[in-house]
Amino acid sequence: MKYLIVGLGNIGDEYRNTRHNIGFKMLDAFAEASNVVFEDRRYGMVGRCRVKNAELVLLKPSTFMNLSGNAVRYWMGEEKIPLENMLVLVDDLNLPFGTIRIRMQGSAGGHNGLKHIEQVLGTNAYARVRFGIGNDYPKGAQMNFVLGEWTEDEEKQLPDRLKITTEIIPSFCLQGIERTMNLFNKK
Repeated sequence: MKYLIVGLGNIGDEYRNTRHNIGFKMLDAFAEASNVVFEDRRYGMVGRCRVKNAELVLLKPSTFMNLSGNAVRYWMGEEKIPLENMLVLVDDLNLPFGTIRIRMQGSAGGHNGLKHIEQVLGTNAYARVRFGIGNDYPKGAQMNFVLGEWTEDEEKQLPDRLKITTEIIPSFCLQGIERTMNLFNKK
C-alpha cells in the first residue's frame, strides 16, 4: 500500500519557524526519525520511506499554503494514491497550543490550505492531523499571529508534541484512521 503524507506550510526562510509551518515541522520530525532525505521535485519537497509493508511518499508543497491543492492533486495522481491513503498535517487556530486532533474528514475551519485542497479535490473527505497553535492574539491580528514565530515557552514544548505526531503517521498507515484516532486523540 502506498500513502501520501502532506505537511502544509510556506516555503522560504522567513516562514521556517512560524506557527503556520507546523505541518512542515511535523513532517520534518517524522522524516528525521525515519532517516528520510527530501528532494526538490515538482510542486514540492518529496521524501520516501517504508513502514513495514507501507510505502510512504512525504510531501512539503512548494506552492505556498493557499495553493496546496495543486501539489496534492499532482502527487496523488503521479503516485496513484487513493484519497483514503492521504494524511494532511496542518495548524489549527481553534485548538489550544499543542493539542493534537486527528479527523477522518471535516471542514477547512477557515484554513486556506485545507480550503484549496478541498476545492481542487472536490471533497473534504480526507484524513488530517490538526496541531493546535492557539489563538492568543488581539482582534484583527490573526495573520500576524499565524505567521509569527513560536514563543520561548512554546518552543520548549514543541519537541514532546512533535514526538507524538511521529507516532501518528505510521499508525495511520498500518492501523487505519479510526484506530489512530482512538489511540491519539486522547493524548
